[in-house]
Amino acid sequence: MVRMVAPPAVSLAAAIGLWYLVSMVILSPQRRFLLPPPHEVLTNSLLDKAHVNPMLDALWVTAKVSLVGFLFAAVIGIAIGVLMSRGSLMERAIYPWAVVLQVIPVLAIVPLIGLWFGYGMVARTIVCVIIAIFPIIANTHFGLTSVDRGMHELFTLSKASRTQRLLKLEFPAALPAMMTGFRTASGLVVVGAIIGDMFFAKGEPGIGTLLDVYRARLQSDDLIAAIVLASLFGIAVFAVFSMLNAAVARRR
Repeated sequence: MVRMVAPPAVSLAAAIGLWYLVSMVILSPQRRFLLPPPHEVLTNSLLDKAHVNPMLDALWVTAKVSLVGFLFAAVIGIAIGVLMSRGSLMERAIYPWAVVLQVIPVLAIVPLIGLWFGYGMVARTIVCVIIAIFPIIANTHFGLTSVDRGMHELFTLSKASRTQRLLKLEFPAALPAMMTGFRTASGLVVVGAIIGDMFFAKGEPGIGTLLDVYRARLQSDDLIAAIVLASLFGIAVFAVFSMLNAAVARRR
């Protein structure tokens, strides 16, 4: 336990020490507002209900968008992965477009998404799906096509239908790979939700919306506090899926 906790604790202490060094020593008092020291961020923002409550409300909005985006990405990604696994022709037809979706800069198509789908929750969800879907597609396809050939032959001898083969053989065998894809996508979907918050301001404000507001107003205390909360949320989501991934691996 100590070996697991000590390295992150040491690195966190080093980061806080560096933060204090820059804020209190390197920056002049006139420029200290650019990077206020940690204790000021804590007292002025994170421990002040008037400041932290709007952040928590906005973080809840971002969390809801992240969840919906992840669910859509999972359903669509699994469906595409299954289609690609049905044969080399389907793989060659679909995979290049999945790669295009992965490599295209999301910020470049954000204006188009807003033009087509408006500037509210739908557009934010679409950004989440675009950013998070590729790992799910790739890992689902990999898992489904990596099933032991001997098991396939056994199902052939038992005259199993394609649906039975998919549900009883391929999906269970592919689950560890799929969970790896979900874990990767879980981190990406939070990034997508925050990007969506920043560019699509209609509806309830998310944490990304507040980040943009604090930046424009030079509210460095609140800006850093919001970044900390958003980071903790992303870490928590990733940790949950990491534990689920480990649980699936142990069951095998």
